[in-house]
Amino acid sequence: MPAISVSALTKAYGDLVAVAEVDLVVDDGEFFGVLGPNGAGKTTLLEMIEGLRKPDGGRVEVLGEHAWPRNPRLQPRIGVQLQSSAFFERLTAREQIRTFAALYGVAAAAADGWLERVGLTEKAGTRVEDLSGGQAQRLSIACALVHDPDLVFLDEPTSALDPQARRNLWDLLSSINDAGRTVVLTTHSMDEAEALCDRVAVMDHGRVLEVGRPAELVAGSAGARNLEDVFLSLTGREYRA
Repeated sequence: MPAISVSALTKAYGDLVAVAEVDLVVDDGEFFGVLGPNGAGKTTLLEMIEGLRKPDGGRVEVLGEHAWPRNPRLQPRIGVQLQSSAFFERLTAREQIRTFAALYGVAAAAADGWLERVGLTEKAGTRVEDLSGGQAQRLSIACALVHDPDLVFLDEPTSALDPQARRNLWDLLSSINDAGRTVVLTTHSMDEAEALCDRVAVMDHGRVLEVGRPAELVAGSAGARNLEDVFLSLTGREYRA
């Protein structure tokens, strides 16, 4: 059984079609990337798969369950890291992750263990508003993983980070997948998709243009050296993040 199965998924806002009849399958244990420029429809697609937004049409199954209406059987099995980190104000990093853990009945000691795994033990007593961008992103990911979900959604987790912070976060994301979790990542960074993902879906204007392993997509596109060249071949225009 695939981790995610999407058929003819559609979402429009007035005359703007954000997601246009998308078909997609993500295998269990896969690190899957949804990539494309800003405005391609990546976040809207993920929000419908996560059960956060109602589709206008189509079907979504996640871990064998329907995603909409919000499914109480599904929610404990998935972890979601949103594009913009949203924390409770004035709490420390330790208080933050313990609060998330308590929502799932997870012990405080296990929550503290996740702080260590993401390299934030020394920042446990720091208020979230005083964390750096990279530290806040790592805390956000730890909060999404504290209940040990089967499936993790990460929406542009490295956006606005400096190059070294991005590389460090890549190592963390790879270790999450190596531990047996299915990971779905949206990104507008082609090099990030090439470095992390088993397969990618290339999106633009709400449509999935191509799905495959990054190396195979590059090899199958005449003259392509990277995924940016693949995008040019598919759309006839240069990639812009």
